[in-house]
Amino acid sequence: MAEGTPQLPLAAMLLFGLLLHTVSQHGPTADKPKEKPNFIIILADDIGWGDLDANQLEERANNTPYLNLMALQGLRMTDFHSPASTCSPSRAAILTGRYGLRNGVTHNFGVKSLAGLPLSEVTLPQLLQKAGYHTAMIGKWHLGHNGLYSPTNRGFDYYLGIPFSNDMGCTDIPGYNLPQCLPCDSYGPQVIRLKRNIHGGCYSRIGLPLIENSTIVEQPLDLWTLTEQYKSAALRIIHNASERGQPYLLYIALAHMHVPLAPPLSPDAPTTDNHPNSGVYAASLRELDSLVGAIKNASEATDRDNTLIWFTGDNGPWEQKCQYAGSVGPFRGKWQTNKGGGSAKQTTWEGGHRVPTVAYWPGRIPANTTSSALLSGMDIFPTVLSLAGVTLPSDRRYDGIDATNILLHGEQLGHEFLFHPNSGAAGRFGDLQTVRSGRHKAFYITGAAEACSGETGKQQVHDPPLIFDLERDEAEETPLDVKTTEYQVVAERIARRREKLLWDIATDKSVSIADYRTDESAAPCCDLTQTVCRCPRLG
Repeated sequence: MAEGTPQLPLAAMLLFGLLLHTVSQHGPTADKPKEKPNFIIILADDIGWGDLDANQLEERANNTPYLNLMALQGLRMTDFHSPASTCSPSRAAILTGRYGLRNGVTHNFGVKSLAGLPLSEVTLPQLLQKAGYHTAMIGKWHLGHNGLYSPTNRGFDYYLGIPFSNDMGCTDIPGYNLPQCLPCDSYGPQVIRLKRNIHGGCYSRIGLPLIENSTIVEQPLDLWTLTEQYKSAALRIIHNASERGQPYLLYIALAHMHVPLAPPLSPDAPTTDNHPNSGVYAASLRELDSLVGAIKNASEATDRDNTLIWFTGDNGPWEQKCQYAGSVGPFRGKWQTNKGGGSAKQTTWEGGHRVPTVAYWPGRIPANTTSSALLSGMDIFPTVLSLAGVTLPSDRRYDGIDATNILLHGEQLGHEFLFHPNSGAAGRFGDLQTVRSGRHKAFYITGAAEACSGETGKQQVHDPPLIFDLERDEAEETPLDVKTTEYQVVAERIARRREKLLWDIATDKSVSIADYRTDESAAPCCDLTQTVCRCPRLG
């Protein structure tokens, strides 16, 4: 157990929550702060809605004590969704406020990718940078690592992290994975070829690089010291910006849950409900939570009342990783799992895109509040810009909404309609064939990702669409009867809006097209003469 970890038993959490709620009734301060606010956006990779203890108090876990505290002191959003159910498209939509069909990023970039997020797209850090903000990023980028596509050319003044997922390159001591990745030293001198190893789960011919700004500072990096390096960089960025008196954006993208890194807990430690052997995952979740706590403490010590911290996830759990995957909570996609396959990451079932989300801003966001407004990671873009007093560029169309009144004033009106893009389980990448409208959700196509058992479900096109009532059936098990009036009214409303959006995108002159070409030479490598591009750590 980390020193200083807050211990909040259920009774204490409820009592503390009551006190905070009473205090919060005085309301937040005025809408416009005297200074430009700071923003800390924390994005967790492959995290499940049920991984946040505060979302499932009945489970009595204690894996996220710092996030629990942040939820008690801030706003917990229970119906918040990643913009896609896989890495690159979700991140692109968060940083642009646009669906993948507009920003061009509909599926993942790889180690050999020549390009990334189209250069025609305007990013959140670019706009804040022009407004006088110091912009920094730490962690997983996954939107192009070459030349103009790298973070420091997309609006970030500073970058420290990995260019893609933490299993897309070998390390000397790999993280926990299924199948288990082989260490770099398993391979002798040879020409580097970017092929997955015989186990099918990992890249083994190139070392996973750690990049600072535009320089590879370590290859292969040490996964087991990465959290401390990230923590040190984050605290330095926060303190330096405070000393300069400059507002800042700090975007932290953590890959802890993609391939768990922390050592397992003791045998009697609590585990998630759906994985009795998930001690490793729980320990990695606690390490991520501890890092969040350190960042929160640093922001409170420097500019407490003028910093918004927004924590969320890029997509749901990677179910095929079995005990190394997170919990979807009650959102199990039973219609699909009953037919075979998984219903989390890569799918448009709730477990694939409904993610744990907490916002914290002392004095601005009322404490101990919960929002059931229908929101998306795309909303971060217009909301942050609105709070910073930055006008959205008028030369393009956006899909995110300004959620300022939801954050600060308790309004519950989010998206009237929210579309979930195909993310690998079925259909063409990026197509908007799943639609949410209020309590209802329509599927024009269904499919399953690979389950822990190895099963995959068949793709099915639905005409008329399957429609579920999530208030009555959060597990998405039994669709509405197509003969009912409820079904017919909802189906017609959703069909009209879907047709309108598709026409809007088809006529949108600001639509970008991503370049997904690949080449062996595009892989990040600090020394081509060395096996797995090995080079000593700089600095």
